[in-house]
Amino acid sequence: MEPLTLTTDRLVLRAVGPRDTDTVYAACQDPDIQRWTTIPSPYLQEHARGFTEQMVPDGWANASMFTFGLFLPTGDLAGMLGITMISLGVGEIGFWGAKEHRGHGYVTEAAVAVSRWAFTDRAIDRLEWRAEVGNTASRAVARRAGFTMEGTLRSAINNNGVRRDCWIASLLPSDLSLPSTSPYLPTP
Repeated sequence: MEPLTLTTDRLVLRAVGPRDTDTVYAACQDPDIQRWTTIPSPYLQEHARGFTEQMVPDGWANASMFTFGLFLPTGDLAGMLGITMISLGVGEIGFWGAKEHRGHGYVTEAAVAVSRWAFTDRAIDRLEWRAEVGNTASRAVARRAGFTMEGTLRSAINNNGVRRDCWIASLLPSDLSLPSTSPYLPTP
């Protein structure tokens, strides 16, 4: 599938490419991004190049991962958000906000827009969010985007060679008043 661009009231959501390598590299120098996400640490220029030139285009091409850069109208990178397909009809959403643009609701705005797109255009019926226990900023974004907290998974994230517990939450199409592609029978 070809990458696409989505827009919100304040953002342009588009695939990053080679022209964004230096911007992604600079944003990923933030110690909080390296601490709370599973990007390589230290984050080197070749990591950014591999991400923008291979990982992102390959994910779109084989429909395994849909990655969007969150860009302000000025062209500034406000964050990154991706959905990785983990099973039939189920994707895992992940995101980070650029340090200088945190606290403005950009990542939440993008998470809602991309979730709507995933439910309506990609036939996804469940989005999962996971974050290492303690990542309260990511949990706040997930909650504001409508995700329902489901619990804690033990030893479920490998962050730079260390197994860590993580929180898990989900978002269903019905949470956004959208239909599902397959029936859902909740527990009574």
